[in-house]
This record gives sequence, structure tokens and C-alpha cells, in this order.
Amino acid sequence: MTLPGVSNIASLLFAGADRMYAALRARPERRPWGHLTRCGAAAALFLLALAPAARAEDPTPGRQQQLLRMVRQDCGACHGMQLTGGLGPAITASALADRGFDMVFATIWFGRQGTPMPPWRGLLTEAEARWMAQRLMHGLPAGEGR
Repeated sequence: MTLPGVSNIASLLFAGADRMYAALRARPERRPWGHLTRCGAAAALFLLALAPAARAEDPTPGRQQQLLRMVRQDCGACHGMQLTGGLGPAITASALADRGFDMVFATIWFGRQGTPMPPWRGLLTEAEARWMAQRLMHGLPAGEGR
């Protein structure tokens, strides 16, 4: 089974790869990757073509309200209704200031093994988890998501 348009996409990628490969072969001093094959060039172009699609977009405004409610209700059940701590540690902006965004995102996405913190990746998309981490890092205004 083939997907419609895949042969066209492959043709475009290989045409672009041919041009890229020819340009790199013509000027060896500008070839930072050493020996680059036509397939390697096509693979590089394919990955670059996917990059914009892989970029996460913010959730819709309606979904943002649901996520904020989830933070206040579900997260608040362990982290305290004001998010200042309870069974789990405080997750206010000031409490998260010394932690990086990647750590906050990873905690939401993967959970914390050996603790009651569950992974939320079964209920959230990666973009939603990133959005939530960003909101927590910047702080939630009082009453938001109630």
C-alpha cells in the first residue's frame, strides 16, 4: 500500500538532494559533513521538511481552560489547592524558579518514578504538557482555571 503523493514528495526530495549534493561536491572546502551521499542529502532534507510539522502549537483557548482547570484540580489534589505544596512539593513559579523548563516538562510528561507523581502523557499531548510547564514556570494568576 502506498500513500497518495508519497512518490511526488520523494521525487522532490531527491531533486533537492541532487542539487544540494552537486553544490557540496563542487566546493569541497564547504563540505562540513565530509562525504555526503545522495541518500544522505535526501534524508537531511526530509528531516528538515518534518521540523515545522513537529513544532508544537499552543492548545486552543478552550483546551487551555481545561488544562488550567486540570492544574488547579488534579495537580492541586497533591500539590495543594494554591499549588504551594501538600503531598507533593510546591509548583508555584517561585518554587520552580531554580528548575529548568526541561525538568518541569519531563516531570509532567514522564512522572517521577518512586513517587506518587504519575506520568501525564497518557492524558495530554506533548504540546499540552509543554504549555502546562510553561504556564507553571511563569505562574498562574489567582483564580485562573477554576
